[in-house]
Amino acid sequence: MSFDRELISNGNPMESVVGFSRAVRVGPFISVGGTAPVGPDGKTVGVGDVAAQTRQCIEVIKAALEQAGSGLHDVVRTRVILTNIDDWKAAIDVRKEYFRDVRPVDTIMAVDRFVNPEWLVELEADAIIAGWTAA
Repeated sequence: MSFDRELISNGNPMESVVGFSRAVRVGPFISVGGTAPVGPDGKTVGVGDVAAQTRQCIEVIKAALEQAGSGLHDVVRTRVILTNIDDWKAAIDVRKEYFRDVRPVDTIMAVDRFVNPEWLVELEADAIIAGWTAA
């Protein structure tokens, strides 16, 4: 059985420059790459506020999943990537608002910095569409 590969874009001009997609869906599997706290205007949302940035990241992920025919309810894994590991609780408190009942597996890690130094957090998510069957 083979599955089509669907590329999900949110219009970020860097997608074509760097050669990435916001998300990729193959059959029932959806992977959403490192999602930064960027608003529709291309500017960082919540400068200096890890909770606001986490919320923006999850909202961008939610939109990508919905565009792929899924939603946050199908998420099976998240990765929370921080520039300061001491911010983990603020980020996880926001993550919990969205995933309290879904309870995907999670990894929390820290990096030195992101491409944009205003970003305090990025999130990734993987989803599997429950009950999906090939047409």
